[in-house]
Amino acid sequence: MELEITKNNFQELVLNSKVPVLVDFWAAWCGPCKMLGPVISEIANESNGEYAVGKVNVDFEGELAQMFGVSSIPTVILFANGKAVKKIIGYRPKKDFLNLLK
Repeated sequence: MELEITKNNFQELVLNSKVPVLVDFWAAWCGPCKMLGPVISEIANESNGEYAVGKVNVDFEGELAQMFGVSSIPTVILFANGKAVKKIIGYRPKKDFLNLLK
């Protein structure tokens, strides 16, 4: 299951998470974001509690996007131990996102 991440729950769901969190910054009008959506959902469904997956809608959470230098979407950032550690910009195959988690 994907978490809906907002500036109000970011600290709790991402920064304080005991497991790594893959965060997809996206928008409803973005074609590549629509293509990536099902891939992100699959990754979330396969997590088995080893990691979490969340989504940030940049149209509603521009402040969060700005905070992490998101200027192009989709951007997927891996957070571990309260820090942004890896980033992928644009649509990529599922294996690229799974490799981020290793």
